[in-house]
Parts: sequence; C-alpha cells; structure tokens
Amino acid sequence: MRNTIIAGLAGAVLALSVTAAAAQQSDEVYRVEDLVVEGRRLDQAARAFVDEVAAPAGDRGAARWDDGVCVGAANFTPEVAQYLVDHVSDLVRSLGLRAHEPPCHPSVLIIGTTDGAGFARELVSRRPKLFIVGGSGMDRGRDDLAAFQTGDAPVRWWHVSVPVDDETGQIAVRLPGMHSIRPSTEPNRLMEEHHAPQVRRNFASRLREPLRDVMKRSFVIVDVDQLGGATLEQLADYVGFVALAQVDPDADLRRFDSILNLFEPEGRGVPGLSPWDAAYLEGLYAVRHGHVGRNAQASALSRAILDAYTAGAEDR
Repeated sequence: MRNTIIAGLAGAVLALSVTAAAAQQSDEVYRVEDLVVEGRRLDQAARAFVDEVAAPAGDRGAARWDDGVCVGAANFTPEVAQYLVDHVSDLVRSLGLRAHEPPCHPSVLIIGTTDGAGFARELVSRRPKLFIVGGSGMDRGRDDLAAFQTGDAPVRWWHVSVPVDDETGQIAVRLPGMHSIRPSTEPNRLMEEHHAPQVRRNFASRLREPLRDVMKRSFVIVDVDQLGGATLEQLADYVGFVALAQVDPDADLRRFDSILNLFEPEGRGVPGLSPWDAAYLEGLYAVRHGHVGRNAQASALSRAILDAYTAGAEDR
C-alpha cells in the first residue's frame, strides 16, 4: 500500500494498537545508581551517555529548539493523535520552551504508517528539499538520509537544524538562492553576490564561537505494525525524546536505563523517560551555547547532565 504525502494525511487515518508491556527489565541494563559496574564514575558515565546519544549535524555540537515548538500528528486515530501532541507538548514546556497551540504549522510532525520505510521513501522523493536543504551543517547528509528510508525500525526520525549568529539570531550559512546586492563598477548595474551572511564577533576569545545551532523541523515516522507491546505513554516519551534532541538511530544504550531501549528486549520494562533521559534533555536545554567544537560542547553537555541528575536525585 502506498502512503499519501502530508497533504493527504488527514484522510488516511490508521488505528494505533498499543498494549501494556509485559517483559521484565533485563539485569544487563544499568540504572544510574549502578555506577560500580565497570568501575565508572558518574561523570564518566554521563559522558559515555552523551557520546552514544548525541548525533549533531555539524561540528559545532548538538542543536536544540530555540523557543517555540508546534507539535502535529497525522495518520492516527484522533484520540491517539491528540495524546501524542499533548504529551510531547508537555515535554516541550517542561524544558522551558513554548508549545504553540493550533492552528500552527507543525515544526515537529509525528506520522503513523504501516510501512515506515516505504512512507519515508515517498516523503523524501516528493519533497527532497525538506530533508536536504543545501546549507552546510543543517542535516546529517545523504548517507544517513538513505538509512532513514530503509530498514524496519519501529520509529525513525530526521532533523533539520541551522547555525545562527548567537547575538542576532540571523542564519549564519548560505542557503541555495541566498544572495545580496552590491553596486557594480559599471553605471546603472547591480551585481549579485553569493556568500554566507556576516557573523558578528564582539568578544576576543578562542573559548567561544559566535554560532549556535537551532532545530527547525523534526519528522518522526511511527510504524504501527512494529510497535510490539509498547504502551502509548512509552511511545509518546520515546517520540518526544527523538523529536527534541538529535539522537543517533544506531546508539547502543544497553548499559543504560533509557527509553531509547524501548524496542530492545531489555528495554520493555522502562515505563517512560528514565533519570538518564530526563537529565540529558534538561542538560541539553540548559548548557550554554557557543562552545568551540563538538567535543567541547559534549563535555559541557555531560557536566549539565551530571548537574541535572544529581539535582533530581534529591527528589527521588
């Protein structure tokens, strides 16, 4: 069955069947408290979690939503769609962002289908510029886009982000068709110049970059036939995590207690976002922008996760 594209989503409603998970959590999944395993300290474990999860599009570090997020869902029953939108919107608000109310143009679009790979291929083939915009460091590239369109993953996702000037918020990369006008040496003529926008630097430091990466859109495709015993609440937490953070689809998190293990045998017992997951999202949206390079930003994120986890431990 071929799936229709976004314009026809409203007329192709699918029933999402979700049931309670019955599998017990595997003993091999490490909770945050089990830090004696492999002798790792908490800060080392936090960095290991970041290294597995984070999948930035460029070399500056992980992108995040800057302010408002509009969450939309299609191809589900109205009740399921509303639950997903409400749940992810609540997560958005918990991170200090605005969740726009409808009618708004979705920046996070959650789509149900019975053929995840087939739907992804059709979506990309019909609207390729939604996925590969053409600006430097705005997506993970064509190889990862090809992987997005194959396989049988229950949930797959694609992000588009953009580097912006940290002071002005203006786009800091040249997009296809972007140009400026300058006077020509010839009378009565103007010349077009194709170049990246100017980035202002009002400080002299090698420790900070004047750029930050802002998420612009997230596509999350849910293959309803591959969900197994996942509950709707588990699915909503999983979708929220991958919609709001640039998550590596190939992350190996078997050492951690994480909602990202939901579709692994050892992950069925995770009821929702774990302390690791919550700390990662809190750290991502708390860490200061402007760290030079991916490694430095990952270190800053690890420290922010550590702070978020230790603060949360007092409430647990």
